[in-house]
Amino acid sequence: MNNTLAKGLLYSLLMVLSIICIIPLWLVLSASFTLETELTLNGYGLIPAQFSLDAYRFIFNDAGQLINSYMVTIVVTILGTIFALAITALLSYPLSRKDFVFRNSFSFYIFFTMLFNGGLVPFYILVSQYLHLRDTVWALIIPYLVQPFYVLLMRSFFSAIPTSLIESAKIDGAGELYIFYKIIVPLSKPVLSTVGLFMSLIYWNDWYLGLLFIENRNLLPLQYLLMTLMTNIEVMSSNFQASSGLARIPTESARMAMAILAVGPIAFVYMFFQKYFVKGLTVGAVKG
Repeated sequence: MNNTLAKGLLYSLLMVLSIICIIPLWLVLSASFTLETELTLNGYGLIPAQFSLDAYRFIFNDAGQLINSYMVTIVVTILGTIFALAITALLSYPLSRKDFVFRNSFSFYIFFTMLFNGGLVPFYILVSQYLHLRDTVWALIIPYLVQPFYVLLMRSFFSAIPTSLIESAKIDGAGELYIFYKIIVPLSKPVLSTVGLFMSLIYWNDWYLGLLFIENRNLLPLQYLLMTLMTNIEVMSSNFQASSGLARIPTESARMAMAILAVGPIAFVYMFFQKYFVKGLTVGAVKG
């Protein structure tokens, strides 16, 4: 009986916490469908006091550009996540092997890059002038391929895999690549899923690389397009208010609509990775 009561209290607590987490997102969604003047007068509500699609009409005024930016971001996220995950795993696995001679040296070098970097100007010169990646989709992918923190996290996970498995495979005549792809990778689904999710979020939410290296409107990522659109809305709203004293441009509701458009697709990714998420984090955090 006590066990049943404890489970009931636990489930009730989790339900309350879930509702608390959902309410802010629901408020944003509701605000995106609320008339701008209603938001200005009465603020946010769980249900739109006066339903309106003005914010979405304003954003989709240039639907072709928005869809194109969606496609660019989707391609960048998919390719970037796959390449980054592959490179990170191939880099982390040797660092986890105690028989790798330069294990400590490479680990220190990777950790050092977490503390210091070359700065913005050398980074810009390298990407634009030496690598000639300006106005290419690779300018949105290559700079984030290797993230030092995730290399160390994955190395910790690989270190927890029993070395007896590797030694047994070597006795049977297996090579290093075979051991990695047939033994290590299948056992590392939790950390691969967790790191892959984090990397996909980095690529999906990035606007900084678009600001630095992209001038071609056909290559604008979604987040940079939305940021530019939001800036334009604020400028137009300020000029309109100065000239007429009224605010007819959906500034606040458009901001909420942009948040929904930006977070909506990537939120579904969590459903496919959630069963690996906690395990990947906890196992990678136990051993260094």
